[in-house]
Amino acid sequence: MKFIVAIIQPFRMDTVREALNDAGVTGLTVSEVRGYGRQRGHKEVYRGAEYTINYVPKLKLEVAVDDDKAEEISEIIMRTARTGKIGDGKIFVFDLQSVLRIRTGEVGPQAL
Repeated sequence: MKFIVAIIQPFRMDTVREALNDAGVTGLTVSEVRGYGRQRGHKEVYRGAEYTINYVPKLKLEVAVDDDKAEEISEIIMRTARTGKIGDGKIFVFDLQSVLRIRTGEVGPQAL
């Protein structure tokens, strides 16, 4: 099993979610996060004054999938979250040792 964590721009979430649903993803977790990458934040002008935004708002998407679906799901996220501009985000794929469904006690892929 694999655990996929994607950091994406907030306005792309609906498109990503719809594509994942179409691909058969049955559950995911989304968190509002803030951070920066290579751009180190950005500057904005408000009422004539320039100020720096050090931490850019993003969404963190987490999904657990079978090994054979990990590449497909990563590709879907990349394709639907991409704008082609700086700040599109990152995708991280981790090995997932175990999953346990609390309600039923199911373990492994059945618990997904």
